[in-house]
Amino acid sequence: MSIIIKQAPISEKDMIAEAEKALADISRVREGVGRVIFGQESVVERTLVALLAGGHALLVGVPGLAKTKLVETLGIVLGMDARRIQFTPDLMPSDILGSEVMEQDELGKRSFRFISGPIFAQLLMADEINRASPRTQSALLQSMQEYHVTVAGARHDLPSPFHVLATQNPLEQEGTYPLPEAQLDRFLMQIDILYPELEAERRILLETTGTEDARAQNVLTPERLKEIQHLIRRMPVPESVVEAILALVRSARPGQDNADTDKHVAWGPGPRASQALTLCARARALYDGRLAPSIDDIKALAEPVLQHRMALTFAARAEGMSVRDVVARLVKGI
Repeated sequence: MSIIIKQAPISEKDMIAEAEKALADISRVREGVGRVIFGQESVVERTLVALLAGGHALLVGVPGLAKTKLVETLGIVLGMDARRIQFTPDLMPSDILGSEVMEQDELGKRSFRFISGPIFAQLLMADEINRASPRTQSALLQSMQEYHVTVAGARHDLPSPFHVLATQNPLEQEGTYPLPEAQLDRFLMQIDILYPELEAERRILLETTGTEDARAQNVLTPERLKEIQHLIRRMPVPESVVEAILALVRSARPGQDNADTDKHVAWGPGPRASQALTLCARARALYDGRLAPSIDDIKALAEPVLQHRMALTFAARAEGMSVRDVVARLVKGI
């Protein structure tokens, strides 16, 4: 006979107290990241929102835009065990998951021992993920979804929290293996990293070419991050925001009485996009110091959440349209 214990609902007063404490912690994280990463406020915000929401993110940008530096800094600031895997065409699944080796003790008895791979980290940077073969990509992406690996029939749980920040170069596609759409859906958000603004680049030049570089400092623990993630999942979502999420995601699918979508979209986002928008909207609200998400959060997050979960028709691509253009039109309708 099993006994189910229900957690008592948290009072509004306690929720406000917890949110204020979390906001102070998030403020210290933002300040810690800002000491090392100059400019790119939108990128930092979206990456932190993805982590606060408990998900993974795909960072897309040309080389030299501090993608690696951002992940390294987040690992230090958040106190997480961070590791990096440089993806190459010859990388095998065992190179990231780990493998079993045979050992012999003093009595001559032989046994297998599992040696864990670099995926057993709390924050994993999958650098240039599209350079690895589909076999290796699927091993990583399955772990992202199930939070454990299976080697020789034995299950090995990954650390908690476990987050993957993968990078991808949008320009150089020769010799790469583009991620299948079903695997892209595992990422909570696709975050596009653009060139820095003039003042930010000036600061980069002045502060990174001297004898001393700014160094990140730890301000949070992984356990505290998990507490904040749990708090975000308990944040209320107004009915108007729920309806806006449903309207936006459903309008991005062909066959939903939207002529523009029917003309330009080959296939649209599934229910996982709605879940991602809900979680990210809560996280963004807390990031901004609010206790509940608003429709403005949905509009701000629509592009990073939806763009890798949609595909355009051949005619739309021939016209020079992009997924961003379609999402921008859909956002105007909510």
